[in-house]
Amino acid sequence: MIEFILKRLLSGVITIWFIATATFVGMHMVPGDPLANAKAMKPEIRRNIEARYGLDKPVWHQYGIFMGNMLKGDFGISFTQKNRHVNDIIREHFPVSALLGVMALVIATAGGIVWGALTAVYRDRWPDGVIMFLVVIAVSVPSFVFAMLGQLGILAFNDLVGASLLPVAGWGTFSHMLVPALVLGLGTMAYLTRLMRSSMLEVTSADYIRTARAKGVSPLRIFFKHQLRNAILPVITVLGPSIAAITTGGFVVELVFAIPGLGRYFVQAVQQLDYTVIMGTTVFYGAFLVVMVLVVDILYGFIDPRIRVAKSAA
Repeated sequence: MIEFILKRLLSGVITIWFIATATFVGMHMVPGDPLANAKAMKPEIRRNIEARYGLDKPVWHQYGIFMGNMLKGDFGISFTQKNRHVNDIIREHFPVSALLGVMALVIATAGGIVWGALTAVYRDRWPDGVIMFLVVIAVSVPSFVFAMLGQLGILAFNDLVGASLLPVAGWGTFSHMLVPALVLGLGTMAYLTRLMRSSMLEVTSADYIRTARAKGVSPLRIFFKHQLRNAILPVITVLGPSIAAITTGGFVVELVFAIPGLGRYFVQAVQQLDYTVIMGTTVFYGAFLVVMVLVVDILYGFIDPRIRVAKSAA
């Protein structure tokens, strides 16, 4: 197990290095001056910034400065936001994105398991057809469309009850999070529903299920103790990437619902060509994804005894 963890850590470090390098190369391929949008920048301030990040030096020298700062955990100062460090932006606004993402993941995971199990139980019947039709819609329609439909739904709901029970935008209370979390989790819920359905159908035809039925075990006990318990393992496998994808994938949702999360600042940085914010948040998101995948891989080994047996036999 220790050897497995070390190998995963090494691959994670290499992945983060590749993400950082690809981001650096990509940003330097974008035409334009990174300091062009800086507000009221004096010539001496511009020279100091250029000297700090090596903008007046060859690209390879800039890359060395960038990697050196990244290894120290310093992502630099925003080029467009006055006196704001990228580290401060991440520290202040990532918790908002993380809270929204965790709530969306809970909704997506619970919905995916329930709907996936139902589609397997009612295979080739109308509940299966209806749920899978909705799954296709959730996968096909972009999140910003659902975000706008969600706001229209909020307006219609508030008008129906005659009170502003659900806010259209903003942040601060549970009611602010409810609809954005649902919108953010729809795509992941659809994916988990399809995964859970296929896993349930595979487990249903397994030999131990037929043996349990032959022994006269009750259908309810078979469903919860044998089918659901074993079918949920593939869902656990993808929770790591799903956590990272939901937590870091709410850029447009945060923008539409005016949520002060990190994704909103990332979109603004792209629009304003803020090099340091773009590169810092991209590397941070990449590292977060790698860590989540590593954690889930390790936990999966403890959850499923068959993996431990296979590794010890190897």
